[in-house]
Amino acid sequence: MPFPAEIPDLEGTRLVIDRSAIRRNWQTLRDCAPGSECAAVVKADAYGLGLSEIGPHLPECRIFFVATPQEGLALRPTRPDATIYVLSGPWSAAVATAMAEAKLRPVINTHEQLKRWSETGQPFALHFDTGMNRLGFSIEDAGRLAGSSGPDLVLSHLACADEPDHAANTEQRKRFNAVREHFEDVPLSLANSAGVFLDSDYHYDLTRPGIALYGGSAGPRMTGIERVVELTARVIQVRQARRGEHVSYDHTHRLTRDSRLAVAAIGYADGYFRSGSGSGVPLRDALPDGAMAAIDGVAAPLIGRTTMDLSIFDVTDLPPGCCKEGDWLEIIGTTISLEDIARRTGTIGYEVLTALGQRHRRSYI
Repeated sequence: MPFPAEIPDLEGTRLVIDRSAIRRNWQTLRDCAPGSECAAVVKADAYGLGLSEIGPHLPECRIFFVATPQEGLALRPTRPDATIYVLSGPWSAAVATAMAEAKLRPVINTHEQLKRWSETGQPFALHFDTGMNRLGFSIEDAGRLAGSSGPDLVLSHLACADEPDHAANTEQRKRFNAVREHFEDVPLSLANSAGVFLDSDYHYDLTRPGIALYGGSAGPRMTGIERVVELTARVIQVRQARRGEHVSYDHTHRLTRDSRLAVAAIGYADGYFRSGSGSGVPLRDALPDGAMAAIDGVAAPLIGRTTMDLSIFDVTDLPPGCCKEGDWLEIIGTTISLEDIARRTGTIGYEVLTALGQRHRRSYI
């Protein structure tokens, strides 16, 4: 959202995105699979953080994955020489033509897509379902497709890689190896972000990290991944409230003490989920359920219902004077991590990032 340069300080929230951290995360993921090439998954507007801003800042990455042809066309001008795969494939002849003209490579999921794309004579990937029942050909189709001319990649997708000991991982790898037998000289790809941190048997020729690039969790074995985003919200009023009074819509929260409350300019219109109003699990046993904000490293709980544009935090325990009108509350940052807020709102880091929206004043470093 544009802001007039001559009028500073208009925003209620600020979102800082560290592109250097994204690049370092990509390098870490690349180094975790030294025998494989490392792609970057930049679908959903680079997980909500800005496709056009992030694509050019991964200069060492040669291969990108997007979800739809529209996303591929948006990425192409910023990375004219990159290989761009479209995970959905072409769903019509017109789409196939547009993709071919932009040198986008479809991930083919159906026989109809394969027939449609074969008329272009351009490279493509074949997607096999090895146990997720989402997109892709069946394992039984592998033998029939082995003679297809032109595939430059064969891939599948892990369903449970963030649980390293899950039996589905081994089963999917076995099924993928069965597909592999029919495509001896074609590069293979199975590992998503969490798959990168599994054994090297999952790496094959190409890894496809997504959430880990942006600082999100990719399972318990993930190491070396840096925080990418910092989200802050402006305090627009600090008010005193008395014990026994209620807070926000539906009076779901009743104060048990005289309290100092900070009303911040962030709500569900900014991707700050209403489910954070007293849901989730505590970060530490001493803290209440629900989302938290922080000032100077000190956490303050969200109380009452999050509304469209506003949320209310109990800052009673913060030192007097450290929270005043115009100050900034950390929503995601060094004290409140992306995964903390995801857990406390009953979701995952993927959804938090992709829901952030455009009302924040964004800056890239």
